[in-house]
Amino acid sequence: MTIACLAIASTGFSQNLGIEVFAGTSNYQGDLLESRYTFKGSKLALGAGLSYAFTNHFTARAMFMYGQIGADDKNNQDPFLINRNLNFKSTVFEFGVQGLYHILNTDYNRINPYLMAGISLFHFNPYTYDTLGSKYYLKPLSTEGQGLPQYPDRKEYSLTQISIPFGAGIKFSVTESISIAWEIGLRKTFTDHLDDLSNTYPDEAILLAERGPKAVELAYRGGEIKTGNPVFPAEGTIRGGPDFKDWYYFSGIHATFKINDPSFGGKNRTKGSKTSCPGPVY
Repeated sequence: MTIACLAIASTGFSQNLGIEVFAGTSNYQGDLLESRYTFKGSKLALGAGLSYAFTNHFTARAMFMYGQIGADDKNNQDPFLINRNLNFKSTVFEFGVQGLYHILNTDYNRINPYLMAGISLFHFNPYTYDTLGSKYYLKPLSTEGQGLPQYPDRKEYSLTQISIPFGAGIKFSVTESISIAWEIGLRKTFTDHLDDLSNTYPDEAILLAERGPKAVELAYRGGEIKTGNPVFPAEGTIRGGPDFKDWYYFSGIHATFKINDPSFGGKNRTKGSKTSCPGPVY
């Protein structure tokens, strides 16, 4: 009987995989938002992946995430930001690996808060629309002189970068094999260009000569509104703030569907499983 119990426990543990599905919202924090954390402008986000429970407290998961981020100066309150009149949108694709630490023993607690942290690789590509509704990706326009020989200190930014995800959630076990969780996951990035906005305005003549009139038009859009100044700002005028990096985050529901033998863990055994094996001892 002891050998049989050990075999069942081993098989159950080895099969403690889960399919992860996420649905919620995505957003960002940067130079186009006044608030550090806000649901203003949130877009639909989706994700899927796999998880593996190593112990009754620690689970690892690998996730593919998709979301939309964006912001518009028209939604701000500060007159400087309103008159700047910039905006952006971007799709974010992320692959990440995270560890989850459940505060309580998952075998015996149906409701369980947890902490999450890990590392991710993500891709973004900010874009905007001109007054005619045509879509333009912003990086090739060098709106702040990035990549131009006249501004050697302003390097072109990479569209694929590393982020550090961390956050917290609370999980509810619906059945032995299904659980749902509400989670807020922040992403610390190492770029200030999620929104293509970071530093000061370049010289208008240089930008025009190097990237053309569309780059000038979309680098400064104050002339498109009644309260704005139609004159392109002088070189060196503040456009964004380089001191703080941009963030993005996902908030929503994680659903986990276990792909495992029903004998995994202590739940079934303590509820009178057919094996009559003893429950875990702590």
